[in-house]
Amino acid sequence: MRELHGKKVAALLSGGVDSSVAVALLVEQGIQPDLWYIQIGPERDTTDFTCTIEEDLEMARAVAAKYRLSLQVIDLHKDYWEHVVDYTISQVRQGLTPNPDVMCNRLIKFGVFNERVGHDYDIIATGHYAQTEEDEQGRTWLCTSPDPVKDQTDFLAQLQPWQLRKACFPIGHLPKSEVRAIAEREHLSAAHRKDSQGICFLGKIDYNDYIRKYLGEQPGQVIDRETGRVLGLHRGLWFHTIGQRKGLGFGGGPWYVIEKDMKRNILWVAHGYDPIAAYSDQFHVVEPHWLTTDPFTDAAFTDPTTPAATPQLSVTLKIRHTPDFCPATISLQPDGRLAIQTERPLQGVAPGQFCVIYDPQRHRCFGSGEIRL
Repeated sequence: MRELHGKKVAALLSGGVDSSVAVALLVEQGIQPDLWYIQIGPERDTTDFTCTIEEDLEMARAVAAKYRLSLQVIDLHKDYWEHVVDYTISQVRQGLTPNPDVMCNRLIKFGVFNERVGHDYDIIATGHYAQTEEDEQGRTWLCTSPDPVKDQTDFLAQLQPWQLRKACFPIGHLPKSEVRAIAEREHLSAAHRKDSQGICFLGKIDYNDYIRKYLGEQPGQVIDRETGRVLGLHRGLWFHTIGQRKGLGFGGGPWYVIEKDMKRNILWVAHGYDPIAAYSDQFHVVEPHWLTTDPFTDAAFTDPTTPAATPQLSVTLKIRHTPDFCPATISLQPDGRLAIQTERPLQGVAPGQFCVIYDPQRHRCFGSGEIRL
């Protein structure tokens, strides 16, 4: 963990085991952080949405009391809905596959929070499974956790460089099993609490029910790409994502979603347990966002034998939250997009997903951008 003595530290406490142990490790290092609970959640005027805010707060208060630290609640509900939820609905409406957690980190936890109170602190600490390190030039890098299953660098790859320099991840060097062990040793209330699943603002509501509330239904044809046969009707393209296999409801399956034609409102599918049409080894990334340096202009990463007109880099990447990295070559196009050629075909490459790009050693994260086919 980076040197924090003499720094003013704010720790974001969610009530879960990860952020609770992050606080415990800060205290163990002699740091006395101010604790903050960011309140977001379902719409206030809805009664059918349930969430765990009260339970989260109870757990957070227990951590604050145990270590005799101050805990304050900051209500960023309105900001979250204006920035993150609106982004989600807008992306879904366009047929894209959004990632609200990525935008929550950039816009809320290290964004609006910093604007409201975080600017008074030198460091913002969270319970993410990620690390930071400085190179010989004093630049801060986002680096992967040794626990590949829990690694969350993909959720942090849209941070602004200044946000990364201010970030601290106290548990980032630990596997989940050790985090649980520390929680038990410290007798933390969240020691045996299950990890949160799904999208944070939904609580326990079904994702499709939520999308239906805002976008309604728009039936259209479902067509087998290979035969051209109409299998039936979908209720709206926004209820489906590229690579989806479950929940399609058609006999004679399995069926994979391979394309969404927004203009003609057609859901294209392929038949089989692992159809070739569900895979792709070529796609584009738009508006690449670099965390520390643009690797195409950094001599440490560029290949001097590559023609200047078509610079290329050998990298590894992820297209979803997974422990698997895929070797790939990325090429910078004249229009600023990245052309991606992966070493092996990837299943379910969906427009709107974030492609997260790492060095060949899968250690340093260069940045990310939205996928386009």
